[in-house]
Amino acid sequence: MTQEMERGARIVIEDWIRVKRWDRLLIVTTKEHLEEARVLRKYAERRVHSVSSLVVENTGRHVGVFFDTNDEVFDPYTAVIAATDYSLVTTKAAKRAIQKHKKFLSLPLSTNDGRSMLEYEFMKMDTKKSRLMAKVIMKYLRYSSKIHVTTPAGTDLRLYKENRNPGFFNGVVKDGKGYSSASIEVYVSIEETKTEGVMVLDGSLGYIGRAEEPTRIMFDQGRIAEIERTPTGERLKEYMEGYNDERIYIGGEFGIGLNSYSQCLGNCYIEDESAYGTFHVGVGRNLALGGQQNANGHFDLVCLEPDIYTDNRQIMQQGKIIIPEPVVY
Repeated sequence: MTQEMERGARIVIEDWIRVKRWDRLLIVTTKEHLEEARVLRKYAERRVHSVSSLVVENTGRHVGVFFDTNDEVFDPYTAVIAATDYSLVTTKAAKRAIQKHKKFLSLPLSTNDGRSMLEYEFMKMDTKKSRLMAKVIMKYLRYSSKIHVTTPAGTDLRLYKENRNPGFFNGVVKDGKGYSSASIEVYVSIEETKTEGVMVLDGSLGYIGRAEEPTRIMFDQGRIAEIERTPTGERLKEYMEGYNDERIYIGGEFGIGLNSYSQCLGNCYIEDESAYGTFHVGVGRNLALGGQQNANGHFDLVCLEPDIYTDNRQIMQQGKIIIPEPVVY
């Protein structure tokens, strides 16, 4: 247990989930992350009387299947920290917990460099600053129906979000109205049959690391229709085939990273998608994000330095937030 891990655990318990004495907290983890679970429990027991642990089988990207088929598993608790390798925030159990007004924090611990995610510097991001940044972006996303994204690498993508409301994560469950994720971002579920265009993947492939060379991904009628045959593309194709679910190819989420402490280096899934100056498209399940798509999993594809337009108003230029002209209604 390092000082950095202790710092990360303290941030999670004291600043993010903010459990109270009367809470019944559940920490979900796997045997690979027992050390992180122990340090989280150590700080939690200073603030709450009831702390339980659930160690689930590490089934990798399929861990969410258990929480889809056992959606009542969180019912006895008032607060849940999902500290597994893969995110549980889009599962049916998480959706049920959120609907029942429980505190839910998704804490995916997957890394590719041997360090604990709790040790990363991005954990120190000022949550108040991220909240202010998010509100600026959400204002324009909320009152738009179309998103257009281009990048210097060649991305030219159109996404649609009619009747879909944006939200944001910054770790703090209170800011997320009861649930949040360690990923510091603005997100919105997108219409599952309408995404069109090309994404040139030059950031991260989610859980499997960095895009080593720019790789074209074609979207047609909402789903990935073609992946360029580069080494990066072959890695991505093999990974997606491992889900054994055609729904994993459907675009379900659009996100914008807000964490200025984060770098998109392929070392940590949550750090990559959180990095300020990036956008991502989440594929697969999006139920808990306000969408209609179920699947055996969910992960994000991250691209760098976007120009982002909401109904033709530019809100980001080469990865930097800009303030458009006032919207008049």
